[in-house]
Amino acid sequence: MRRAVIALMVGGAFTVLTACGTANGASPGSNQAAPGATALPSGLAETKQSCEALGQAYTNNVGPFAEALSKMVAGPTKDTQAAAQSKLGSLATAVRAATATSTDAQIKSDGKSTADSLTAKSKDAKFFAGIKTTEDVNKVLGPSLKEWLSPVTHHCS
Repeated sequence: MRRAVIALMVGGAFTVLTACGTANGASPGSNQAAPGATALPSGLAETKQSCEALGQAYTNNVGPFAEALSKMVAGPTKDTQAAAQSKLGSLATAVRAATATSTDAQIKSDGKSTADSLTAKSKDAKFFAGIKTTEDVNKVLGPSLKEWLSPVTHHCS
């Protein structure tokens, strides 16, 4: 189960990072274009920067969230559930921070909406109480997380 979670996290982080407007051959985090390529127009550069920040938020927060969910399923207690809820809240905070300074009004709006939705989900004790098996964890980390993040990640594909 742990291998599946790790593979899912690495695959998801890779997908987000490779979709961050790097079509000109620049690697994520690099501001240099490939030889012979022209610089990105300011709007695309801003989108790329926002997508890289979102990728970093994902990378830094989904692993701890996945680990907390796994611990919650392995030994369900109020503490393990609270930890999982807190980690999802941390992801929400990171998404909000990654998009709050964007000059693109739509990314900023979608980031706020996504963060608000993640925050609400992180406070939903009934939702977390329903996560009882590794299959439930995989669903949360796969299709559910993808759906929750879709308002912002569609800017990066």
